[in-house]
Amino acid sequence: MYWFKQGLCALPAFLVVWSSATFIICYIIAIYRHDVDVIFPYISDTGVSPPESCIFGLMTFISACAGVGTIYARYKHVELLREDATNVSARLNKAALWLGVISCFGMCIVATFQETVLQVVHDIGAVLFFVCGIVYIILQSFISFQAYPYGCSKYVFCVRVAIASLAAVAFVPTVICAYYVKQTELHRQKHDEDYPFHVASAVCEWIVAFTFVFFFFTYIHDFKFFTLRVKAELED
Repeated sequence: MYWFKQGLCALPAFLVVWSSATFIICYIIAIYRHDVDVIFPYISDTGVSPPESCIFGLMTFISACAGVGTIYARYKHVELLREDATNVSARLNKAALWLGVISCFGMCIVATFQETVLQVVHDIGAVLFFVCGIVYIILQSFISFQAYPYGCSKYVFCVRVAIASLAAVAFVPTVICAYYVKQTELHRQKHDEDYPFHVASAVCEWIVAFTFVFFFFTYIHDFKFFTLRVKAELED
């Protein structure tokens, strides 16, 4: 049996590949159409102008749906692990579930409300996506620690901690530098006073986004060993 047919491992694999493709494809189209600069635009800048805005919105919505499915599957997986790993907190697992779902909802807000149309709503969506997403992967790393040696190896746990740490560290300059970016144009010039802050913020934003997405790659091995089924019952 091929690896992607084992259990639910195809779900996180699809999420990572599709989400990465969303960022890269929209960036390439925006560069080809000269809608953004080649050097480090914000991710949302690549989804402002049509047709890339339409592609960005559609692909991001699919990513959010796949994200919710993956996050829920992980929640059920941890519930199974609690039968052996009694140290795992049920409340912590449920909190991680809701934070992950809110993060995916924030992703949809970012894609739907472009920064050039409703910047306040767009920024709220970005905060929900990044903050809840980072807290989610931190909680999942801690859950992995509580569940060890069940659920994942020590190596996978270390990888999760490294990814979560990188995302958390990169998020700080993303926000701080963005505060000093005063211009909202899609095209920036090196002689702009706030250009260094823009570049630093944009680079860190890309790092945070990809670390959050690639965190789900660590689920692939775990998801090989279980499946989810829907059970329907008729009430009298």
